[in-house]
Amino acid sequence: MDAVEVPAIELPDDLLHFVMPSRFCLPDELGHEAWQQFGGIAPGWHRVQAIVDFVHGHLEFTPGSSNPWTTAADVFRAGQGVCRDFAHLAITFCRALNIPARYVFGYIPDIDVAAVHDPMDFCAWFEANLGGRWYTFDARINAPRVGRVVVGRGRDAVDVALLTSFGPLTLTDFQVRAEQVEPNGSRPSTRPNAAALCDTRPMTDRR
Repeated sequence: MDAVEVPAIELPDDLLHFVMPSRFCLPDELGHEAWQQFGGIAPGWHRVQAIVDFVHGHLEFTPGSSNPWTTAADVFRAGQGVCRDFAHLAITFCRALNIPARYVFGYIPDIDVAAVHDPMDFCAWFEANLGGRWYTFDARINAPRVGRVVVGRGRDAVDVALLTSFGPLTLTDFQVRAEQVEPNGSRPSTRPNAAALCDTRPMTDRR
């Protein structure tokens, strides 16, 4: 992949806020670690992929290990998190290197992958801007996936939260379903047990 980084001084104005700190992504706090780990890698797609590989290996996917206030710096020190934490940490490293990066929230269907028995949930990944174009990266899965459905994009999870409430509420359950649609309009079953689509884990375990 031949995608180049744009020097910070040449970035257009509409990309500048994607290299600045945000609520959960703290390039100013992890800048030293970013330059120490990735500063020697040639700028471009391969450097972003090196960030993805590092985050994928550094963090252990552990449901319930983080909460709505967990930052990328917290996750880096803890060594564990969920998909939004993987994205936040990778975004933080990119921004520390002056690579515009944004958070993406959506669905990932089980297309062309082995049967999955865990309940489907919302997912988070990120995009990096290289050469004026946004490229998709996923530090948690770290593999190409078919059929990503984007719900929203933003600086971090604050901009595109799974749920925003104005006052107290009690979440009892919700169901996430993303399926492939065939040309004839049929929807093949991608999961062996449709009942497993209903996930009743507490909200803090689903982030």
